[in-house]
Amino acid sequence: MRLLPVLMAQTAPLAPEGAVEHLRADVLRLVGEFPETRMLVYPEFHTCHADGSRTERESQYQQMAQPLNGPRMEALRDIAREAGVWLLPGTVVERGPEGELFNTAVVLSPDGELAASYRKIFPWRPTEPFHPGDAFTTFDIPEVGRVGLAICYDLWFPEVVRHLAWLGAEVVVIPTQTTTSDREQELVLARRPPSTTRSTSSASTHPTPSGPGEASPWTPRAWSAARRSAGPPPC
Repeated sequence: MRLLPVLMAQTAPLAPEGAVEHLRADVLRLVGEFPETRMLVYPEFHTCHADGSRTERESQYQQMAQPLNGPRMEALRDIAREAGVWLLPGTVVERGPEGELFNTAVVLSPDGELAASYRKIFPWRPTEPFHPGDAFTTFDIPEVGRVGLAICYDLWFPEVVRHLAWLGAEVVVIPTQTTTSDREQELVLARRPPSTTRSTSSASTHPTPSGPGEASPWTPRAWSAARRSAGPPPC
């Protein structure tokens, strides 16, 4: 039997200043509390929170954007290596080679390598100022299987998870930041990919007041294996 113990963090987003240090402390605390964890998943924008008007958020994204070989990624690689887990630290704001902004999910292996990166194909227009990605992404965990990546609004387009399944993904991880009242509709959508592709989907999102919560993994039969309520976990 192939087992992948996954810990999904339903936690509030962090402002970029000090976010990586806060993340490191949280990762080490969680891994210490749940030592069987092999993969740790955080919500979309977890270390790259922006607020204010659309123009103000775009300005903040421009300021925090870094390439994937920048200092933020080096620090995230160190955290994964220190914790010894597959770390999905939410999404980061990536500076592209032509100055573009991408909303990018990254995967760090237990030895601190950048195992995969995925640029969100369907930014939530017109709210998100990001360039769309142009490639589907999977990565392999030895002796476990193949994992696909999607981000938040991608879930509304069935082709995304279906294509990941065609690429061999048995699990699809979907870091999410939902700030609107349609989380229940998203949960309906989250049930659809497992029932149509035979893969398992997992979505991690922010608790109130930053979001509606309801982080949840879904089995290949579209059953919820667990479901976290809207509030934050107890301290």
